[in-house]
Amino acid sequence: MKPLYRISDEKIQCLLCPHLCRIAREKAGLCGARKNRNGIIELATYGAVSGYAMDPVEKKPLYHWFPGYNILSVGSYGCNMRCDFCQNHNISQIVPERAGRRMTPAEVVDEALELKRNIGVAFTYNEPVIWFEFMRDIAIATKNHGLFTAMVSNGYVCEEPLEEITAFIDAFNIDLKAFNDDFYKKLTGASLEPVKKSLRQIVKSGRHLEITTLIIPGQNDSIPEMVYEAEWIAGELGTDIPLHLSRYFPKHKRTDSMTPDETLCKLYDTASEKLEYVYLGNMHTDKGQDTKCPVCGTTITKRSGYNTRLMNINDKGCCLKCGKMIYNYLMPSSPTRH
Repeated sequence: MKPLYRISDEKIQCLLCPHLCRIAREKAGLCGARKNRNGIIELATYGAVSGYAMDPVEKKPLYHWFPGYNILSVGSYGCNMRCDFCQNHNISQIVPERAGRRMTPAEVVDEALELKRNIGVAFTYNEPVIWFEFMRDIAIATKNHGLFTAMVSNGYVCEEPLEEITAFIDAFNIDLKAFNDDFYKKLTGASLEPVKKSLRQIVKSGRHLEITTLIIPGQNDSIPEMVYEAEWIAGELGTDIPLHLSRYFPKHKRTDSMTPDETLCKLYDTASEKLEYVYLGNMHTDKGQDTKCPVCGTTITKRSGYNTRLMNINDKGCCLKCGKMIYNYLMPSSPTRH
């Protein structure tokens, strides 16, 4: 792969994400993690771990990728967006000079291998794109041990780095923050079009994709916008791409009230007219939790919180009643799984 930077007027231009930061010597880009050290880009957060824990894959959320299994989640510091509603702002909006814990890729993989019903490693909590080199090294080592990899990301990444990322990441959940560019510019400091381009590229790569939209009252909660988003997903990516609509809670710089149940349920119904699999997150409700066959309506998966029960499905991921393929990724094939 080509270098992720180039020299530009005595500065270094980072080529990792669409901000294309021009970084002066000993300074960092917008993300805070990538610095100009002696004329090259150095990842200041290589090995810096803000947290790691075993999670159900459904928590990422990934509902159609090895349901019922666990995954080791790993996060670092920094982000290439400035979302004023960030739910993890305590790690995404800061990059400490000295991280509390550092781990090698081998140490992360060793942890993953020890966990029960664990299928691999997920890069999450903050934006994984900006710690590309650390993520890559962990992912390659993870896959060399027969495990799988997942990435929870804002999708704000340039085409060439994403091409390499899709070579070592098996599953993606991309935060589609909204479906209007004004929202992106005002609330995130980024733009929508590069995220749409990334979503198309991931689908073209053949990797597993799910999408999450956090619904913020008065910002991205209109019915027309959800119609537009669902139509675009169905037409550009596929009607079978799972969409997770998640409740917003006041965090970071925003004090808006949390998203009402009624709003989420209306948007769920709207998106479900175009998409086969729509789910509701951060809600105490039975609606939008289960997976049903889009052909015959048979319940395939019952969910209660992060408890998952498969039913009416064969070992190839097909509905027992009509034969519709529901899950392409159902049972890990590696004999190293617990």
